[in-house]
Amino acid sequence: MKTSKTSIFLIVFFMIFGVAFLGYYYKVTRANITKPSLPVLGNVPEHRVAPFSFINQDGKTITNEDVKDKVVVVEYFFATCKGICPKMNENLSKIYGKFKGNKDVMILSHTVDPLKDTVAALKAYSMKFDADATQWMFLTGDKKQLYDMARYSYLINAEDDTTGISIDKDFIHDNHYVLVDNYGRIRGMYDGLDDNKLDTLVSHIKILLEEKKGK
Repeated sequence: MKTSKTSIFLIVFFMIFGVAFLGYYYKVTRANITKPSLPVLGNVPEHRVAPFSFINQDGKTITNEDVKDKVVVVEYFFATCKGICPKMNENLSKIYGKFKGNKDVMILSHTVDPLKDTVAALKAYSMKFDADATQWMFLTGDKKQLYDMARYSYLINAEDDTTGISIDKDFIHDNHYVLVDNYGRIRGMYDGLDDNKLDTLVSHIKILLEEKKGK
């Protein structure tokens, strides 16, 4: 009788354990299946943002080491722009507001007109958006490096909008934000003039932050 009770107990125990295990396995498996993910753009998996060195609005040298392990939103603009830039930066300030103070999120706004966009000019411009220079950086530097980063690292194309600027034909200007993950990979591009894309960008930043936590 004692042996029979022990056998029944063991059977019940393993049944309960099995059901619990299957429930946990299903939950974890389903979470992994339904977990949202973003594509990696460029020549996967080789493409990465190249090393760089620019100057921010506080006169500090900023390199790829400063954004290491961060989720980064990138744009190109110029301070005297009367075309798309004001709208793009107004929208970008909304993104900044969503993640202000989050040390894992940074914004890099590169000038396409480094001759006019001096450190002082960028500082004055950044103050319009109450931008913390440790999180939202307005960058200037060598024109060739700025443009090479746009074309070959961030995969940004040229736009025909030179309102307010007088430079040569080699001109980069684009209406997209570029989203870079903590590994330096391009994970998305978003029309900075489309208000409807702002929520999408915010949600995608959150996805990358979750990916970062789980790495």
